[in-house]
Amino acid sequence: MVKIGKVALDNGMPKICVPLVGHSTDELVQECRYLQDKIYDVVELRIDFLKDVTSLDAVGEALTAVRQELPNGAILFTFRTREEGGETEVPESYYFNLIGYAIKSGKIDAVDEYFRDRASIEKVLTVAKEHGVTVIMSNHDFDKTPSFDEITGRLIGMKKLGADVAKLACMPNSAKDVLTLLSATEAVKSQYPDEPIITMSMGKLGAISRISGEIFGSALTFGSAKKASAPGQLDVTTLQQILRALH
Repeated sequence: MVKIGKVALDNGMPKICVPLVGHSTDELVQECRYLQDKIYDVVELRIDFLKDVTSLDAVGEALTAVRQELPNGAILFTFRTREEGGETEVPESYYFNLIGYAIKSGKIDAVDEYFRDRASIEKVLTVAKEHGVTVIMSNHDFDKTPSFDEITGRLIGMKKLGADVAKLACMPNSAKDVLTLLSATEAVKSQYPDEPIITMSMGKLGAISRISGEIFGSALTFGSAKKASAPGQLDVTTLQQILRALH
């Protein structure tokens, strides 16, 4: 069973992940404290929002602070590249240094790895396995929704490359696009019933995809606390209430 920390990504009601998007260590600490009365399962440290992210020392300070605030929390470390909708652009070489640094820090439970060439992916997977860190491989399209075959192909491709979890997010331009994403999710989940996948259709139009994971097979959904990290995220408390009602 795939886990992020102690949180199992099993079938049933999707787990809730809340993004931390502070621009400084102090802001990240405040976001962690804001979560004290919220119901959630995982936090995503969106390190690309950190203003000093090009300094590994600053990243290390942020990692230490978040882990101190959430000593038993399940922490997903993500640097979202600019081309994938992130906040900061860095050289490819630094991106991999950063990912490796986070994995080896001992302060995270999972890492989000951008779906890219096999050689780079294999290095990340090897280091992550050595340190007991779960790898979520991800692919984003902020302009459109790929075809059914493209979505299933990408998700299955990530699994075949060795990802613990395959994740895909895309932007719908019609209700039919949302149906395409949900249908592709169900198809891949039916093919891999015991392996978690994460999918979402972004924006207001795709909000239904963020609450219907139990039906179609997405194991994790993202809800905002202080600030959303992507278009269409619901407030974490509202999201939790809806998921429970549907369950």
